[in-house]
Amino acid sequence: MDGKTALLVIDMQNDFCEGGALAVDGATSIVPVVNSLIAGYDHVILTQDWHPAGHSSFASQHEGKAPFETVARPYGEQTLWPDHCLQGSEGAAFHAGLEWTKTELVLRKGFRAEIDSYSAFRENDRQTPTGLAFYLRERQITDLVLCGLAFDYCVAWSALDARRYGFSARVVEQATASIDLDGSKGRMRQAMEEAGVTFA
Repeated sequence: MDGKTALLVIDMQNDFCEGGALAVDGATSIVPVVNSLIAGYDHVILTQDWHPAGHSSFASQHEGKAPFETVARPYGEQTLWPDHCLQGSEGAAFHAGLEWTKTELVLRKGFRAEIDSYSAFRENDRQTPTGLAFYLRERQITDLVLCGLAFDYCVAWSALDARRYGFSARVVEQATASIDLDGSKGRMRQAMEEAGVTFA
């Protein structure tokens, strides 16, 4: 691939794969597809969900609330999740089958206790940057190919923000899996299409 294109692999971690705390159906089956993509790109970037214990997005921190319910946060509505991807835990580690050693950057997100983080570019308050946009521009990367977990959350939010920051974004759907919470897969696919994200 040309030097202006990077592969962005989103959250291929144990807790999002079968048997994990927030397992996404079909997640493990995409690992070989993701590996084949990694092998084909000169520039590879991984994101890693990296939550402290007691993160505000965990349902366990909200009395009377269950996972997948919502609460109001200062930055808007927040979906509540099971405790997952705790810093340094086995659940936060990359799937053992992921061939990620050629990765040039591992970007951790979600480490601020009071703000959830889906996008690789900025936190859910839509104000706090991760630094990825600056990194890509410094490297003169203009085009992103995205894969990983989950299609309708962190992949979609990252693709949408890629477009907002002026990068091209293409999602390889067969290298993703979806949570599809209350129709989120269809909604987010439409949002990406309208933003100019393309699909392979």
